[in-house]
Amino acid sequence: MKRVRLFDKTFRTFIPYEDIEKAIDAVADKVNADFDGCTDIPVLLCVLNGSILFTAELMKRLTFNCEIVSTKLSSYCGTESTGQVRQVMGLTADISGRRVIVIEDIVDSGNTILELKKILAEKGAAETYICTMLLKPDACRKDLHLDYVAMEIPNDFIVGFGLDYNEIGRNLKDIYILDEDKG
Repeated sequence: MKRVRLFDKTFRTFIPYEDIEKAIDAVADKVNADFDGCTDIPVLLCVLNGSILFTAELMKRLTFNCEIVSTKLSSYCGTESTGQVRQVMGLTADISGRRVIVIEDIVDSGNTILELKKILAEKGAAETYICTMLLKPDACRKDLHLDYVAMEIPNDFIVGFGLDYNEIGRNLKDIYILDEDKG
């Protein structure tokens, strides 16, 4: 088992890249089935910074025309959610009248998704779909409908494959879990 040190914390391998790829393949198949033959051009909304890698991998597998747009929201400080979602960067394109597929790295509390759905409704999105790489069902206390979930995981702090600890660790190919024994 591989371990990495990020600042004051040690993490151990939790989900190897090969398993991440299989999960992305499966979720891409579902998205492709739902959007097969669409004549509009749906928008993939990459929620920065965490979902960059997931968005890139998912996009490569999609078989319909789509446009990519970005936004950035934040609710974390260190290893804890602050419970407050703030928009750090607005949408990079007009989405009014468009179908939007939100691409998230992880859904835990559900606060970010609820805030994002509100923003997209205000900006005139025709329909909104939520696609997340990871879901922490034990942490989600909101009434949310998620259209596409690649993997469900326990309510533990993780890094890698786009997820960070104080902005580092996003570049790790595998997903790592906090190793409580190592601090």
